[in-house]
Parts: sequence; structure tokens; C-alpha cells
Amino acid sequence: MADEVNKTAFLEIQGRMIELTGKLKQVQNQMRTKEGEKKRAFLTLEELNQLPDDTNTYKSIGMLQKLFVLEPKSVLVNEQEQKLKDSESAIGSLQSSKEYMEKQLAEVENNLRELLQQDPGLARQIMSMSV
Repeated sequence: MADEVNKTAFLEIQGRMIELTGKLKQVQNQMRTKEGEKKRAFLTLEELNQLPDDTNTYKSIGMLQKLFVLEPKSVLVNEQEQKLKDSESAIGSLQSSKEYMEKQLAEVENNLRELLQQDPGLARQIMSMSV
């Protein structure tokens, strides 16, 4: 009876660990994407700042079919500054989510460790299943 309860608890903890690990990887990927967007906006701003203020620039529109629209430099600078701010904000909130999930994952790992210490027989069963 206790064996079944421990096995059920183990399976629940294992499922939770898999779920949290997947979510954590997703957040890390989103952070990498936002870091790339931030870097692109920063580099674009650096290039735009080298141009004279009265320069007309071309803005790319569309993904599959590129369309270029003539815009004043100030419009592009404002857009890139906004992208930079948005990326920094998103990275901050994703960092908070990442830290929260890491704490949850550590808690789940501790629960698993405690369960295996309480029932060494369960640990042996798990080890024999994975071999």
C-alpha cells in the first residue's frame, strides 16, 4: 500500500519536474530571442545616430515580400528606441519568471530527494527500471 502511494507520488513529482523543465527552456528561448531583438535595435540605433538629422531613410516592411518606405531618420530612431525599451522590459519580466521557475524546480527536486530517502526500495526500483 505504501509502495503504491510512493510510486504515485514519484510519478506526480516526475511529471511536475518535466513540466517545469519544459517551461524553463521555453522562457530561456524567449529570453534569447528578446536579447537578439535588443541587440539588433541597439546596433541599428548606433548606425542611425551616425547619419545627419535631415537624412531620409528607408524602412523595411513585410517579411515575405519586402517593401521599403521612405521615412525621416527621427521616425526610425524613435521606433528603434521603443524596440530597445520593449525588449529590456520583456527580458526583465522573463528573468523574473525564470528565477521563479528555477525556485520551483529546486523545490520539486528536494521533494523527490526526500521521497527517495524515505523509501530506499523505491529508489532501487527506479534504478532497476532505468538500467
